Parts: sequence; C-alpha cells; structure tokens
Amino acid sequence: MRDFDLVVIGAGPGGYVAAIRAAQLGLKVACVEERATLGGTCLNIGCIPSKALLCSSEHWTELKHLGAHGISASEIAFDLSAMMARKEKVVGDLTKGIAHLFKKNGVEWLAGRGSIPAPGQVQAGDELVAARTILIATGSDSAGLPGVTVDEEVVVTSTGALSLPQVPGHLVVIGAGVIGLELGQVWARLGAKVTVVEYLDRLLPGADAEIARTAQRLLQRQGLAFQFGRKVEAVTRKGAGAVVTLERRDTGAAETLQADAVLIAIGRRPRTAGLGLEALGVALDARGFIAVDGQFRTNVPGILAIGDVVPGPMLAHRAEEDGIAAVEALAGQAHARPDYDLVPGVVYTAPEIASLGATEEALKKAGRDHVVGRFQFIANGRARAMGATDWLVKVLGCAQTGRILGAHVLGRNAGELVQELALAMSAGATLAQVAAASHAHPGMAEAVKEACLAALGKPLHA
Repeated sequence: MRDFDLVVIGAGPGGYVAAIRAAQLGLKVACVEERATLGGTCLNIGCIPSKALLCSSEHWTELKHLGAHGISASEIAFDLSAMMARKEKVVGDLTKGIAHLFKKNGVEWLAGRGSIPAPGQVQAGDELVAARTILIATGSDSAGLPGVTVDEEVVVTSTGALSLPQVPGHLVVIGAGVIGLELGQVWARLGAKVTVVEYLDRLLPGADAEIARTAQRLLQRQGLAFQFGRKVEAVTRKGAGAVVTLERRDTGAAETLQADAVLIAIGRRPRTAGLGLEALGVALDARGFIAVDGQFRTNVPGILAIGDVVPGPMLAHRAEEDGIAAVEALAGQAHARPDYDLVPGVVYTAPEIASLGATEEALKKAGRDHVVGRFQFIANGRARAMGATDWLVKVLGCAQTGRILGAHVLGRNAGELVQELALAMSAGATLAQVAAASHAHPGMAEAVKEACLAALGKPLHA
C-alpha cells in the first residue's frame, strides 16, 4: 500500500489548489479525481464553459447593435457547433494546465472515485492508499426538484444547458439565481424565448435589493421574462418538449408553460454521498454540510473538509482560499480561516452583478447606523464613450468610522471593479481613503471613487 502525507479527494478549484500548495510545503501529496480531466465542476461543466458561452453569445449580440458606432454588418450568422467547440477547447486547455501543474509540483493524480473505507485510508478507484491526513474537496451537485426527473436532454441541469444541440424555441428556467440568469441570458441572446420562474418575489435573493431591481429591469429589456411567486408543481415530458405546471403563491391558481427545454437551477447541494462518512462518524449539519472547525478539521481526527461540502458561500474562489488555509495550517503555518464576508460574488450576465459584504437591507435589519453612496455610470465619461450607462456603484459604510461595510456594482466588468473594494475592506480602509486614491481618467473605476465621495456627502459629478 502506497503512503502519502495528504490525500485530497476531488480535483476542483479547492482540491487541486490545496494539493499544489501542500506539495509546495514539502508534503507527499496525491489527489483523487474520478473525471477524465482535472478541474472539477468549475472547469469542466460550470464556471469556465458557461463564461465561454456568455462571451460568444455577447459577441453575437454586439454584432447586431454596431449601427450606433457607425459600423454596418450584413448577412451575419452564428454557428452553434463552432461555439460549442470553442467552449470545449477553452475547457481542455485549462484542464491540461492543471495536469501540468500537478507534474511540476509533484502531486500524484489517482484516477477513480474516492472514498474513505477507514481512518487513514483512501480508496482511489481500484487502489487503496494510506494517508496521514485526508482532505475532502468533492464540491457540489445541482439540487433537484422533488418528483422531477432530469434527463439532460429536455429537462436539464446546468450540465445539459451548456451542451444543448440547438437553440430551444422556449426555455423555461426554474430558479432566478446565478446559474439560471447566466444560462438564461446565453440562450436568450441566441434566439430562445426565455421565461425565468422563481418561488420568491425577486431575483438573486442574497443580493442588494436595489441592485437586484435594476438588474431585473435591464435583463427584461434584453428579452428575459420573469414569473415570480410561483411554485413548481410538476415538470412533465410531452413529445419533444415538456410542460411545467406552476402554482401562484398569491392566489393558489394553477398555470402551465409549454417548453422546448427546462433548466433546473434552484441551487447546489454538497456532494458527500459515497464517501463513507456515515460509517466513519463524520458529523454533518442539518443541511448536509460537513461540520468543521477553524482549521477545517472534522470531528474525526485526520479528516479535513473544504469548499462546497462545508458551510459558507458555494464559490470556486472561496474553495481555493479554504484549501490554502487548510493545508498551511496542517503544515504548521499560522493561517486564519478566510473571512467569508470579504468573498465577492459575481453574476457574469451583461451587465455583471457583483456583491461584497453587507447589503443595505441587512444593515437596516441589524439596526446598524450607516451611510450610503451611489454613483450612476451615466455620469462616467468612459461609460458614456462605451455606451454602457444604465448601471451603478453602491457602497455602504459605517456612519461613525467610515469603514466600508458593503459594496455592490452593477455594470460592465463589475467583477473587476469590486476587487478594489474587496482589497479596501480586507485592509480595513475607509470610504475617505478610497475616495482620496487617484483613479485613472477616463475609467470605469472612477465610479467607485465617486460612490465613496457620495457616501461622504462630497459628490463631484452627481
């Protein structure tokens, strides 16, 4: 039986980063992965392929609106199979890159499904190996709807929605969260009628309400239709399509939607089945997440867990930070557990929706005395030049100290713009300090400076 200092189960962003960092710290490391390629859900069937299709479909949309720039394009067309091929190439290049990093850093890839038959042992496919420490990084699966059968052809999860062979006439998206909005926008751009069905009364329940309302208006303008306050009673295959039966929460009335494809996008659940956790006595919380302490240790000595299988935001970059913190603590280095309040979340629609820290609603509910600063991109010179003016930056600060408590950006490259505020918050910077920093002109980031000035009662361009 081969022996390792650390065996990581799962080669997604959390797992492969943890494995590489542990090897850099001098540990003998193996990583178990059942897929034929590394990278987990994110690189293979999640973050990366969805962003590739978002990029391709956005280019197609832009081609149809070049007249305002004095550019005429006639007889334009898109090739869906070519878009899919490009997506696969992007995925393939990145997964091969991880395999190269494994070789470079001396991480051994054990191919096969991983499980833990006994403390200190990992079953990796047909091979049983010994491990001084085991790190569970198996990620998450799409959450299902009770009584709804997913076939990944007509009734699909995000996996099937990334590989539809043709543009559906009518795509019904169940769930107005990140995945539903991103993939709904991809297919709406390519010509599908898209209806987003949501049980709650708004999209993106965790986002700042003002930002969510504005995003909804802009997405509706782009062709996405929303039906809020609907409970899905059934999804039934009918011929080449499906019928979605809904119940209105306000009246109890039944409604039906005829669909060519139905995307189930109601969230994700931790992937822990088949690991042997019950037999080992590993503690789970009421929602099925693995319970861990500040160093990601479970209640069973020698077993750690990170990423989507433990409580916290289910985000790839959060899993990476978990992995680094866990293995550095394992190697004896002082490393505080990541502060999840400082982990930004981004929806990569157009416009992008970026959120960080507290929302205005949360601060009001907590009775926290705060100030609010807003800046509309309509007054930003770069945004005007780009024709990207329907968006805004919103910052929230402590009324007494000026410390930044939350930041929310709706607009082009919002995911990049929010990083300045993520750094500011992690460093304990104030609204005044961000406002005092020189921002290049003309630049979209000037809107961040202006929002901070507005929060301080010193707006310049608003």
